[in-house]
Amino acid sequence: MQLDLLDKRATSPLVRLAALGALLIATCALVLLIEGSRADASIADKQDDLANVRDKQDDVAAQIADANQQINSLIGQVSEARQREEAAASELADAQKQLAQARDDLEAGREHLKEVRDQLHRAIGQLEDILVGVYKSDDPDAIRLLLESTQWEDDEVDAAYLDRLQQYQADTVQKVKDLRTEAANTVEQLADSETKIQEQRDDIQARHDELADIRSGLEAQEAQLAAAKQERAQTLASLNGREDDLQAGIARAQRRQAVAPPAIDTGTAPDVAAPAPSAPAPSNGSTATINSDGSATPPADAPAAVVAVIAAANKIKDAPYVWGGGHGSFESSGYDCSGAVSYALHGGGLLSSPLDSTGFGYWGEAGEGNWITVYANSGHAFMWVAGLRWDTSDTGGSGPSWSASSSGWETGQSWSVRHPAGL
Repeated sequence: MQLDLLDKRATSPLVRLAALGALLIATCALVLLIEGSRADASIADKQDDLANVRDKQDDVAAQIADANQQINSLIGQVSEARQREEAAASELADAQKQLAQARDDLEAGREHLKEVRDQLHRAIGQLEDILVGVYKSDDPDAIRLLLESTQWEDDEVDAAYLDRLQQYQADTVQKVKDLRTEAANTVEQLADSETKIQEQRDDIQARHDELADIRSGLEAQEAQLAAAKQERAQTLASLNGREDDLQAGIARAQRRQAVAPPAIDTGTAPDVAAPAPSAPAPSNGSTATINSDGSATPPADAPAAVVAVIAAANKIKDAPYVWGGGHGSFESSGYDCSGAVSYALHGGGLLSSPLDSTGFGYWGEAGEGNWITVYANSGHAFMWVAGLRWDTSDTGGSGPSWSASSSGWETGQSWSVRHPAGL
């Protein structure tokens, strides 16, 4: 016959006490075994995440190092391009000066040609005056007598005069012709020189513009690489923050493993199947409302703590989603899921330090609350407050926001369901 250890009629009080003690010891051992396995799993998961984060850190650091090398190379190329551009600009300035001088010389040559032409006109005029003077001479037969004379000595003076006159005329005309030819040649050479210098100036200008385009393109590449490097640096900083969070989480999990946490009510431990309800409604039926700007307004009969939680959540609604945001401090430039829940609960005086999603599995009391219910597992956390969902997933934004409906993604997962005492 099987003995009922709890049957008062079949056992003495001492036996019953020993049996209850054995049962308690067995229960505690089972709880410690379950909690130990959970802690081991949580630590292993976080260690895997930590290894992945460190791999990503190495990849991003390598990308930053490669970007630094490319930027250094571009800086050298930009410097060389600027030097070549400056040299071309100097050559262009010299060519411009030469062109200006050539134009001045050409203008001077043209003025000289004009003067030679004027000299020619004056010489021709003088010759005309001489001829007119001969014709108007008082001795109109002087030339005829000279030509018919048989005595050279008698007419020697007149012959010498005529010879000098003829030579003067010939020299004057030839000199003027030579000057005119020289001036014309000079003007032609100066015009050719101006054309060549202008062509040279245009070639230098084209080369200068080409070098400026090259330099501008290199500077654009340098700016793009610098921007990409800055983005990678921000990513690396985020990964470093995530690494710190994971290390802190592993340390907390190891401490929990060393000192077993209190037993969690059946069906509410992390990773135990417990589908999230559509919307845990307050016991009195009052629900909060979502305003046009996305903020929430608590019902008139909401407790002060609930009003404060909603007001705190409104402060960070639509803040950027930052992995690990809100864990090191409640104040952050962005928040992840558990960081957003921590901030709102801290605003209501219900949480003294931030928790990650695993930590929320042990927070508060088991089961749904009348006003506030937190759902948590090893990978995510969210909560319902006065009939509204406060979450970073499926809320229409990239960060924490209010929603009046459930998330299909979250409904199919396993959760630890917790609530603050009295709410």
